[in-house]
Amino acid sequence: MSRTLPKAGRYALRVASLAVALGVWQLLTGLDIDLWLRFSQFPTVTDVASTFADRLSGPDYWTDLTDSLTRILTGFLLAAVLGVATGVLIARSRLAEDLLGPVLEVVRPIPAIALVPVAILLFPSNEQGIVFITFTAAFFPVLVSTRHAVRALTPVWEEAVLTMGGGRWRILASVVLPGALPGIFGGLSVGIGVSWICVISAEMISGQYGVGYRTWQDYTVVDYAGVFVGMVTIGVLGWLTSTAVELLGRRLTRWLPKTSYAAGPRPRTPRAAAPPTPAPPRGGPRSEAEEARDEHLV
Repeated sequence: MSRTLPKAGRYALRVASLAVALGVWQLLTGLDIDLWLRFSQFPTVTDVASTFADRLSGPDYWTDLTDSLTRILTGFLLAAVLGVATGVLIARSRLAEDLLGPVLEVVRPIPAIALVPVAILLFPSNEQGIVFITFTAAFFPVLVSTRHAVRALTPVWEEAVLTMGGGRWRILASVVLPGALPGIFGGLSVGIGVSWICVISAEMISGQYGVGYRTWQDYTVVDYAGVFVGMVTIGVLGWLTSTAVELLGRRLTRWLPKTSYAAGPRPRTPRAAAPPTPAPPRGGPRSEAEEARDEHLV
């Protein structure tokens, strides 16, 4: 049986795991250990922390942070709205599925970062192209998860609304969207992570400001501590935005039954008793021993 730690203990365990990881990083890079992986080429934790402190005191870091957040939020919000709307439309309408489904299924496997040349040719500015790349990266996870969530709804709820005189919009507002919310937020969580990957890559290729652009510039001038500052910034921003989406999803789906992650003891199932041997029916066939006993009595 596993024990459930209190909330303070869980947070302490998470902080301890992060501290151990940083300690191992400092140990491997500080001692210039080269076994198969070349840790001697990496900056130490103290070097990254010193560079990070210098960046925080300058204006360029906050400009890059603002630009990246603006791009990611604009593209992600557009993808959330259009992805949910298109997913519901395709799941509820056969005509929309026949018209939009083939085109979307052909475009969906194309990586969003591969659309950078298309964005450069299509949009008049790099800023709009980067937002388009971010939108494309988040759109398809939201679309697919919404489509599956809507199709998985039980038709009994819709029939109940129809019985009480509700129309299509009432079904959409009272049954489809609330019932599909868990699946929708699953797609949103995936979409925000993929968006960060693609926006950083797009900034490295065609950006002028942003965390990805600055990280690539640090690499070109062999400032590896600055590269790790960019990586840490991307990781923290991705974690914060993903956590915000998850918290919003929990708040909007509070009506769902809560599940416990603590594994309890397995209930013991009593062993079934052996069934009693049925008595031979009266007047049925008799064994040889019984017939011999009767002859002896006679």
